[in-house]
Amino acid sequence: MEERQALLAFHALSQETRLRILRLLVVAGATGMAAGAIAEKAQVSASNVSFHLKELEQAGLLATRRESRWIIYTARYDTLKGLIRFLMDDCCAGQLDVASPPPAPDKHPPMAKP
Repeated sequence: MEERQALLAFHALSQETRLRILRLLVVAGATGMAAGAIAEKAQVSASNVSFHLKELEQAGLLATRRESRWIIYTARYDTLKGLIRFLMDDCCAGQLDVASPPPAPDKHPPMAKP
């Protein structure tokens, strides 16, 4: 993924409603969701969801397909994977251990010597 595309994706995801919508679509998987269902689940108006869907689509994070009279929205997993790869390769200099959580501290630290 090129930097410009990553910037568009990050910009789109920096808004709470758009992040919520994308998370809904990731969970929905290949089945996707119609705009009305997205609006209902995201608890926003139809006109509001339409604006946010357009922003996510322009950033390359959504795909659409027509089913009868409905437009079904799905997450573009290829773009999401590219965005993650961009972060790991370019931002972390390829050090994948940065993405791993640090080891958990001991639950029972050794007793102090008197």
